[in-house]
Amino acid sequence: MISFFHRGPGRITPAEAARRTAGGAAVLVDVRESSEWHAGHAPGAIHLPLSRLAEGASLPDSATGRPMVVICRSGNRSRQAARIFADRGSQAVDVVGGMIAWAAAGLPVHGRHGTAGIVA
Repeated sequence: MISFFHRGPGRITPAEAARRTAGGAAVLVDVRESSEWHAGHAPGAIHLPLSRLAEGASLPDSATGRPMVVICRSGNRSRQAARIFADRGSQAVDVVGGMIAWAAAGLPVHGRHGTAGIVA
């Protein structure tokens, strides 16, 4: 079986990210800060800010050992986070264009309490 994930961080489109995470093949990890997360995030994403990840925070148990698709606002922080995950031995890719591209592709963005969100 050929894996679409690489030891080093690869990059995928928002549509591919949505496909992989909706099917359960991977977990979507949003590495933006809390204010950005609360304004709007992808449904089903796990929130782990890059600042906490860089300090050594680990993923929740539900995400441990699973391939990851990492997303931020525009793609810069998610590339950093994907590299951290890869350096820790995890399979990770990041989303080109981040949540900006996610929303532009017409993919859902949820705010607090499941309401319509925005990308901040």
